[in-house]
Amino acid sequence: GTVIAVGVEGTGSYGAALARHLTAAGIVVVEVDRPDRKTRRTAGKSDPLDAYAAAMAVASGRASGTPKTRDGLVEAIRSLHTARRGAVKARTAATNQLKNQLICSPADLREQLSALGTAELIATCARLRPGTDLTSPLAAAKKALRAMARRWQHLDAEAAEHETDIAALVRTANPALLALPGIGAITAAQILITAGDNPQRMHSEAAFAHLTGTAPIPASSGQTRRHRLSRGGDRQANNALHMIAITRLGHDDRTRAYAERRTTEGLSKKDIIRCLKRYIAREVHKALTSTNTPHPATKPQVATTP
Repeated sequence: GTVIAVGVEGTGSYGAALARHLTAAGIVVVEVDRPDRKTRRTAGKSDPLDAYAAAMAVASGRASGTPKTRDGLVEAIRSLHTARRGAVKARTAATNQLKNQLICSPADLREQLSALGTAELIATCARLRPGTDLTSPLAAAKKALRAMARRWQHLDAEAAEHETDIAALVRTANPALLALPGIGAITAAQILITAGDNPQRMHSEAAFAHLTGTAPIPASSGQTRRHRLSRGGDRQANNALHMIAITRLGHDDRTRAYAERRTTEGLSKKDIIRCLKRYIAREVHKALTSTNTPHPATKPQVATTP
């Protein structure tokens, strides 16, 4: 027969290379979810069975998702964003390790440094001079603290460099997104990564709300009519929209007025934030779909290390 489409599972991870290869060959690629647990228990698990299940999902129309193309500017943003996130996590781990080490250090050193704030503590520890005789616990503690502090400084510089590059790429990819209140470069980068290089694959703003976990989920019972927060969708994108809502509650007059009005109507703060995230998803979707992402050949100016 004629191949009309190919269902691929995991197009965002292990299936990304296969999806790109098939797309380049002119074959329609459909994103397929893994079989549910009930089906796997009754039908078994093997590579041929998974292939048949994927084919049947595409042929029956159950699977209709369009995968990300991963061949443009947003893919470049994703790579840098991943590197920055790793540097930030490692920097946090270095901070915690340094403070834990300080607790176990000799009393003279601990009393000298314990009253300092984090930034001043890092700078002070980076200037410590342990000497050459490491048989002394005090000298060894100083050298350990200096190593951790300098590691923190290196990771901080790496994260800052990535953030500068990401900001330049985001301004090139979608300046309209940065123009929205409460959205910075890193938050915008996460939203772009969630949407992908082909945001038109999201057929409506309601689909984008489901993708980001901001669509209201009915939680009514008896005479009670209410909705709850969604626990599905891309949790990183959901966190980005949550941070936008929190920022607007603190600095945007329109958002504060909305929160006050809904509070007088009896809504809790959690419900107000849920509603705000849904409205923000609508604004963000409009910015994503009304701005054309540049071609991969576009070369924005980014910071480089000499």
